[in-house]
Amino acid sequence: MSTSSSSESELADLPESPDTTGAYPRLSDEQIMLLSQFGKRRTLTKGTMLFCAGDRDCGLFVVLDGRVRVVQEDGPEGEPRVIAVHGRGRFVGDLSILTGQAVYVTAVAQTDVEVLEVPYDRLKEAVTQDQALGDLILRAFILRRTIHADLGAGLRIIGSRYSANTRLLRDFASRNRIPCRWEDVEEDPEAEETLRAFGIPPDQTPVVIWKGHTVLRNPSTTELADLIGLRAAPHRAAYDLVVVGAGPGGLAAAVYAASEGLSTVVLDALATGGQAATSSQIENYLGFPAGISGAELADRAVVQARKFGAVFSIPGEATSLTRADGYHLVGLAEGDPLIAHAVLVATGVRYRRLDVPGADRLEGGSVYYAATEFEARLCRQDPVTVVGGGNSAGQAACFLARQSPVVNLVIRHDDLGRDMSRYLADRVEQSPRIKVWRNSEVGELIGENTLEQVLVRHLHSGQEHRVATTALFVMIGAAPHTGWLQGAIPLDAKGFILTGSESGAGADGCDGMFETRRPGVFAVGDVRSGSVKRVASAVGEGSVSIRHVHEFLEAEGRR
Repeated sequence: MSTSSSSESELADLPESPDTTGAYPRLSDEQIMLLSQFGKRRTLTKGTMLFCAGDRDCGLFVVLDGRVRVVQEDGPEGEPRVIAVHGRGRFVGDLSILTGQAVYVTAVAQTDVEVLEVPYDRLKEAVTQDQALGDLILRAFILRRTIHADLGAGLRIIGSRYSANTRLLRDFASRNRIPCRWEDVEEDPEAEETLRAFGIPPDQTPVVIWKGHTVLRNPSTTELADLIGLRAAPHRAAYDLVVVGAGPGGLAAAVYAASEGLSTVVLDALATGGQAATSSQIENYLGFPAGISGAELADRAVVQARKFGAVFSIPGEATSLTRADGYHLVGLAEGDPLIAHAVLVATGVRYRRLDVPGADRLEGGSVYYAATEFEARLCRQDPVTVVGGGNSAGQAACFLARQSPVVNLVIRHDDLGRDMSRYLADRVEQSPRIKVWRNSEVGELIGENTLEQVLVRHLHSGQEHRVATTALFVMIGAAPHTGWLQGAIPLDAKGFILTGSESGAGADGCDGMFETRRPGVFAVGDVRSGSVKRVASAVGEGSVSIRHVHEFLEAEGRR
């Protein structure tokens, strides 16, 4: 695979890229024959664009003859960079085809070519006839997205590592699996040159550059989402179901609701996948013996829900829940309220901040609440510290240890297996790169502009150690995201949503275990009082809850 800038004459002779990871599989003659029933053959001359970065509603292209190259239009040196070349039997496309976003790369005919173009709606029909084909295409698209992210083949985010707004954009891109390249104005000379070329003063950073010429100055996450198609505009006056929260529980509910004919819209203030999407490897989820990353699990669920007609609006922050004229109204931070017959809350929990000296000062650039590929790239080859004793902390430590020479894991007790799955605790113990600090806490963050050390204090002896670290990953506690529901539905003493008999709903004739005291409002997953805080449990609750939603709608005469 060539990733360097080349002249047009050199590009014309590039060979097909080898498939070393499964990202570029070749279709069988039988699979091509099946797809040909749902697509249209096209003959294109050399240099013709099949699709361009920024295009939406693209189809899948199967190369029947000739070669097609996929390029990043705005490469590191400002020139197109070749990502892959596909020959006969290969298919050209991007995960965005399945998620409804804009594509991040451009595909161009390297030679005269014959291709089979299959539109998205027709592709959905085709894969129902061959499950293996659908799995092959989806898996390849997910792997390609990872390749694009590693290469920075997408957006450019330019800003200071000390800027809270820069951090917000970086986190949003990371959590939504948006390929991007971050350029730090504090260290990268090219970043300063780019800002000068566009005439952008420092007080208008961070900036997002898209396709080399579209520039957003200090944009909000909403503006960024609109640019790439993450936010779908509501297309109904009232939905059957509004799902608030796109973690495992919310995604499962969306799949089952949409597949059973309910008009469904899904909101999330940040990204699809919830906390689970930050897990590098979930190894105890049924059906995936080799494990699956939280991000892939989320992407698969989004594709599945969209296939059945669910609509996603990211970011979509719910701010209130009221009633009017027999409908539920979900107020939003931006835009008009969404109107629904039923509402399912799956907003999950958020990690608590570490309240110690130095945390406020270094929060923006050195403290993280997720450990994804993006964060791992930022602290590659540097010592890091993880705070927390649950599965998320264990998964983060193991994941970061792949690249960081030293990973310090700080827990407040002496039994690693107390709150962590046994297989994961064993893996942490066996890793030569992970040092476990038992019966300890982080007492201070030390450094001027960036984190240099953490002060680890033993809880019993009081002994303190200064531990070198450049990044701190905080995964402690679980605060339910229910502030927007205060006064709307009953919550327990810790802020979790009461459902079923615990909510006192019997007086209103509600006996469903996922329904709140307000008829037609349901809660599933980590945000529900008494729930088991596991991905599989949330998925189960989300799927089962739809039966209760149906029963409510039928009783109300809505179905």
